[in-house]
Amino acid sequence: MSALRINDIAPDFTANTTLGTVNFHEWIGDSWAVLFSHPKDFTPVCTTELGEVARLQPEFEKRNVKTIGLSADSIDNHGEWEKDIAETQGSTVNFPMIGDEDLNVSKLYNMLPADEEADADGRTAANNQTVRTVFVIGPDKRIKLMLTYPMATGRNFQEILRVIDAMQLTAEYKVATPVNWVDGDDVIIVPTVSDEEAKGLFPAGWKTIKPYLRTTKQPG
Repeated sequence: MSALRINDIAPDFTANTTLGTVNFHEWIGDSWAVLFSHPKDFTPVCTTELGEVARLQPEFEKRNVKTIGLSADSIDNHGEWEKDIAETQGSTVNFPMIGDEDLNVSKLYNMLPADEEADADGRTAANNQTVRTVFVIGPDKRIKLMLTYPMATGRNFQEILRVIDAMQLTAEYKVATPVNWVDGDDVIIVPTVSDEEAKGLFPAGWKTIKPYLRTTKQPG
């Protein structure tokens, strides 16, 4: 299988999770989705990440985003791990966790080589260290973002929320977001919009810094 790229259709799959069987595209439905993966259960950095995503569920729900985790381990292990997460992080995992002990989804999403023969038994987090990716997937089932992290670096889910805000805004309006943008900041009118068209789209006007760089108030 060739490497996945932005705007590719996210590979569909059926998998067992802590909340029952999931048919991925069907589960996404008309929502956005975050699929984030872990190399092994009972790993310290991932323990903190799963607790944070559980804590942030209201923020994801406000944005019509479903979250689903994956770890290259069994559902039974996930259940025991979730007890530790609740105890140490103060948040109960409230979203499905895929049991990818056969590594099928990890391979499908190019996080492990397709010819990797071993299953989860006998493997360590170091064997699976490339299973540390965040995929953001749109309602059209296309991959909008991929971020891969090293094992020793915890993910910043506030940044994931910021990027989702930007992607949802730019999907609705003919704008782009500048460096370090956060919700409410000025945005950039995309270069494909002429000044004449912009008059109708952005009646409050804009600032022309360069012909290709025009900023305006955030629409909506």
